[in-house]
Amino acid sequence: MMKDFWKDLRLFLGAFLLLSGCYSGKSAIKGHGEMNLVWSDEFNYNGLPDSAKWGYDRGDGCPALCGWGNHELQHYTVGRLENARVENGHLFIEARREKTGSSEYSSARLVTRKKADWQYGRIEARAKLPVGRGIWPAFWMLPAQNTYGGWPRNGEIDIMEFVGYQPDTIYGTVHTENFNGMKGTQKSGGIFSDQIAGEWHVFAIEWDADKIDFYFDQQKYHTFINRKQGVDAWPFDQPFYLVLNVAVGGDWGGKKGIDTTAFPQGMLVDYVRVYQKESPATAQNLKK
Repeated sequence: MMKDFWKDLRLFLGAFLLLSGCYSGKSAIKGHGEMNLVWSDEFNYNGLPDSAKWGYDRGDGCPALCGWGNHELQHYTVGRLENARVENGHLFIEARREKTGSSEYSSARLVTRKKADWQYGRIEARAKLPVGRGIWPAFWMLPAQNTYGGWPRNGEIDIMEFVGYQPDTIYGTVHTENFNGMKGTQKSGGIFSDQIAGEWHVFAIEWDADKIDFYFDQQKYHTFINRKQGVDAWPFDQPFYLVLNVAVGGDWGGKKGIDTTAFPQGMLVDYVRVYQKESPATAQNLKK
């Protein structure tokens, strides 16, 4: 009898959690710890990404940065469902092997530039990453203004980068004038898992005036500390906007070549959320 009681109790609690939405696989949208949700896209619609929240970078980055500065092979399209679409509650950014512009591949790069940007907070996305050598998806941030004079002095925060030839590793990185990929001095951390590609995971940072913590699901795996060494070491005292993209090839993504049979291939995104503390110094800078 006691065994049946506990079984019935577990069934009741499970049903309650399911109905309340706490068992949905998504983190609570009313807050995160001491922070409040200030912006999100839950992708609960169909068609093109919400134009009130997302814009596009287009082309191959020429003439200034052909291959987007990394010798990448994709051409980013704008407003093309084949490369960026929302369906079944998810955003899908798809790289395709097809002649587009002067490139052999098409893809999409979504940005919140001039629509929303933030200084400090928790920024997270739940995503399922693609499989295939030569694929290079990323979830990252760039500064909203040219405050300190361009890249890398202006800074870059790579919340999640993944290259297909390393299917067991996720990277989180910052770039600054002192610490950047051109010099090989970038500040990067990685985490290993045998269940990355093709599985749902949450990728996040928690960023304040003193540090940036990088998370894979609930595990913190890397921290970049503000050592008060000036803007060349810490340009992260300004608003940044979000970037979601899937690149093909490039200096890093294509280091081991490209499996041309893997395409089309893409990244599924369940949601993107931004949390902040209620403080004027960390308030969301959302364009109206």
